[in-house]
Amino acid sequence: MRRAAFTLVELLVVVAIVGVLTGMLLPAVQQAREASRRTSCVNRLKQLGLAMQNHLAARGELPAGSIAKPDPRSATTPWTFYRWSALAALAPYMELESTIEAVDLDQPLYGVNLAVTADNVAGVSQVIPDLLCPSDALPAVNPRFGPTNYAVLSGTGLGGGRPFDTDGPFGVNSAVRPAQIKDGLSKTVLASESTLGQPRATGPHDPALEYKFITGAPLTETGCGAAQAWNQTEPRGFSWANGEHRCALYNHHQTPNSPTPDCMGVYFGGALPPSGNPLERLWTPFGWRAARSLHPGGVNVVLADGSVRFVADEVDIAAWRAGATIAGADSHDL
Repeated sequence: MRRAAFTLVELLVVVAIVGVLTGMLLPAVQQAREASRRTSCVNRLKQLGLAMQNHLAARGELPAGSIAKPDPRSATTPWTFYRWSALAALAPYMELESTIEAVDLDQPLYGVNLAVTADNVAGVSQVIPDLLCPSDALPAVNPRFGPTNYAVLSGTGLGGGRPFDTDGPFGVNSAVRPAQIKDGLSKTVLASESTLGQPRATGPHDPALEYKFITGAPLTETGCGAAQAWNQTEPRGFSWANGEHRCALYNHHQTPNSPTPDCMGVYFGGALPPSGNPLERLWTPFGWRAARSLHPGGVNVVLADGSVRFVADEVDIAAWRAGATIAGADSHDL
């Protein structure tokens, strides 16, 4: 009695069918995984928005986007070396007590040699899962710091990407109260997502993961467009503790996931600032940094009323910039 067996043709048909089914199922599995990651990312952004609301309830104002003040122990330390971000100030309201206990916000983040102050080295290196979007690929991009996928909004970025006297809810030494958000809580963005950096030593460079750097400020379209330097050592989002535009601050100069590269610059001194103290703006970092994500088609933002919204890459830039101001007398909907 002969045993029944597959013919070569039948085997090839089965292999082809399995291949087709696999090709159909894999995208669906990947989409389901991304949907789960995106939901988790939204939830973490909601927690950040809730922390801001709790900070408002406790102190009556939003935290500063970055800190600049004199160091009582060193008269030569530039004021902007304090640099502590809004995320650092929000840590107690995100149930991150151990994190805040590990850093000393009364000391500058950086010392005169641009090294992290000794008492803060261990604290700022902590990787905080609540500040990372699961859709992103890397848990850390700089061994000295814990990274962040979330950044608070400085405004439109007009004026060369300045971090002080901004038209948005956060900036250097900002302390915005709800009554100052005259454009409406449901129309004003407080924070958004931003991809972690993955710099390349050589081109082609990816604007989603890298930024240009120029030695000067304020920024200009011409200067940034002509810049040839791409930062390799301190990638975008490298530190949740740092209130710079390349870390925990961003703006709406460009639309979400813009193909135009982000651009950073530094003010090295010169004309005196309004305070008359030349250290206030010495080493002040300027920046044009777009909201960016690995979600298809757009980014998530948290508004001043605590809600989270998905904004498409194709959003009208006038509406996008209107959402960045606290008192711009505009009424665009994102």
